[in-house]
Amino acid sequence: MMKDEKPEELRVRTKAFALRIIRLYSALPKQPVAAVLGRQLLRSGTSVGAHYREAFRAKSRPDFHQQDGRRTPGT
Repeated sequence: MMKDEKPEELRVRTKAFALRIIRLYSALPKQPVAAVLGRQLLRSGTSVGAHYREAFRAKSRPDFHQQDGRRTPGT
């Protein structure tokens, strides 16, 4: 996150990004290759907002890493 960017702005931007990904997915041709790639694009593009939300709601860095299944460095 940039220094002067507020958390609310990033939440709005990640939501807008996910909506653009959904529109892109719906505009792809209905061919098998496009469907496979499109589903992957849809999963990865919409997960950005979910990851941000999870990180934002964590009470602390160790809490976030515990939910994520990783250890905090130095613990």
